[in-house]
Amino acid sequence: QVQLVESGGGLVQPGGSLRLSCAASGSIISIYDMGWYRQTPGKQRELVAIMTSGGSTTYADSVKGRCTISRDNGKNTVYLQMNGLKFEDTAVYYCSADLRPLTTGVGGPRYRYWGQGTQVTVST
Repeated sequence: QVQLVESGGGLVQPGGSLRLSCAASGSIISIYDMGWYRQTPGKQRELVAIMTSGGSTTYADSVKGRCTISRDNGKNTVYLQMNGLKFEDTAVYYCSADLRPLTTGVGGPRYRYWGQGTQVTVST
């Protein structure tokens, strides 16, 4: 069984920083894209940043220059360093991993897995 476990959310003042972590565990053959999304009540989940297994990155325009995604492939872990946090960054942040689990076999399909979500609140 595959699990994504996030950590690092919390309460921070405007202008502050947080680092989110997400570790994938379980019976995994390969991990491809890993990323971060966020969601606020009444809105659709939106992409924050994503990184391919080769290291290519994509960021939402709203976080460019303030957030950095990185990953440790040896640890199956993805990170999101967030600086210069703004009120509008308040959301539940979810990590995602596109991976091929052992249950599908080497030639089997990939699936997207999600973490449980971690709350980030930017407030005075």
